[in-house]
Amino acid sequence: MIGKKNIVFGFLYLVLTASLGPYMVVKMLPDVGVAQSEKQAKVGRLQQLKINQFEEDLEKMTAEQIAQANTDGILAMNKLINSRMPVDSIKAGPHAHGNLEALLNIVAGLVLCFIAVATWFKQIISWIFILGAVLHSGMLLMLNLGQSWALTLLPVGPWLVLLGLFLMGIAAFIGFKGQLVKD
Repeated sequence: MIGKKNIVFGFLYLVLTASLGPYMVVKMLPDVGVAQSEKQAKVGRLQQLKINQFEEDLEKMTAEQIAQANTDGILAMNKLINSRMPVDSIKAGPHAHGNLEALLNIVAGLVLCFIAVATWFKQIISWIFILGAVLHSGMLLMLNLGQSWALTLLPVGPWLVLLGLFLMGIAAFIGFKGQLVKD
């Protein structure tokens, strides 16, 4: 059965890409929590100073002290944004796209079992879906691991996924019979 490799690949790839979720929580989110606490403290102080008309300990603050409080608040917000970048890059890249492309491979594998078209056409569709996933979300993962060479292969992946969807549509139009097809 030609779709079997897509189903197997899809489930194994889903385990890999879905496991990035717990990785982000365990390894990356504690840094975000520290930055969040710091931001709340600095911005909270700034808000309190404004409410108190920039008096602290019953003394008017100087322009330099006010500017320093503003700077501290802005830098704390920037630190929070920067601490979220690694989490967001994995969440929006290899985690989300990888999960989707794994599920696409599972569905493509199942559909290939029910389509009566030439075996070579099924093989092409099957390998296009696998390569599309690896060259898209796989390369996004490699980029997150610091492998800059992956950027050269990255643009090919999304086009392969789209090509696979297009070819699957043609194959379904030509050969969908609604019953399991033996190759």
